Amino acid sequence: MPKSNKAPQVFENYSLKEYNTFGIDARAQYFTIISSLESYVALLKTGLYSHLPHLFLGGGSNILCTKHIDALVVKNEIKGFDLIQEDDESVILRSGAGELWDDLVSYAVQHNWSGIENLALIPGTVGAAPMQNIGAYGVEIKDAFDHLEALNLETLAVERFEKSQCQFGYRESYFKHEGKGKYLISTVCFKLNKKPTIQTSYGAIQTVLDSKGITNPTISDISKVVIEIRKSKLPDPKEIGNSGSFFKNPTVPSHVANRLLNAYPGIPNYPISGSSDIKFPAGWFIEQAGWKGFRDGDAGVHVHQALVLVNYGDATGKEILAIAEKIKASVNEKFGISLETEVNIY
Repeated sequence: MPKSNKAPQVFENYSLKEYNTFGIDARAQYFTIISSLESYVALLKTGLYSHLPHLFLGGGSNILCTKHIDALVVKNEIKGFDLIQEDDESVILRSGAGELWDDLVSYAVQHNWSGIENLALIPGTVGAAPMQNIGAYGVEIKDAFDHLEALNLETLAVERFEKSQCQFGYRESYFKHEGKGKYLISTVCFKLNKKPTIQTSYGAIQTVLDSKGITNPTISDISKVVIEIRKSKLPDPKEIGNSGSFFKNPTVPSHVANRLLNAYPGIPNYPISGSSDIKFPAGWFIEQAGWKGFRDGDAGVHVHQALVLVNYGDATGKEILAIAEKIKASVNEKFGISLETEVNIY
């Protein structure tokens, strides 16, 4: 199908309730859906919305809307998978930024291309993945990332970003800070391996494999186990509004880690490779501080996973944010740990 170079339709005062997984009924001053870079460039060239900030929306799984959005909200639905390079050891797979992340994982697993199978069932789109450097079960997308292409909103030129230019950190990237609002990510490319390196050491993956009697797991086995674990721990946004993990897992220097380990010998912890820092699960702190299952009206903390804040029906973004701020204060007071939100607050 040829790419449209016609400017897309723009809607005014548009509800975003169906476009954020918290199910918050915030409204965008203007809203549009793009299926190609060409159509978005055509919209930019009209100059009609140049006086407004442009907010790019993928799957809406990592945002909390606390007010109406005075911007042009652009829903990125640039699709497609392309194999752009292949040799005996690996492939480079290109994905449109508007593809669902889990569809990309499924596509790779079906072709027995390894590298992102531990990231199965993470909500959101491919374009949002490098912005957050999403990760789970011992893997981050930077481990398989090759490069991406993004539209420079000032020059309207498409630029290529290599891994080093993306400045990946723990749930961090160039596009979340210095590059925020300056680029629209259009495609993302991943280098995937034909000879899998199986990663089972993080979380409950190995335990579940053992319970199933799987001794030589394939990447399909890993993907299925990760999906099973995630479904058992995290609520489905279609049933209860949420954005998955609301807070980052805190990483602290060794002297702080030693203080925590001495005071709480059973606390889970994960050494950071190549560093003396230690990562601790934010959910453990939140649960120990007594917040698991807390509810105030329709806003609350999930009963099975303290890291997940939820909207039981008609909560506002401000109500959910108020609980988040109380949790941060409580954890800081009890443990001396400052939690950071993983979710983007608008």
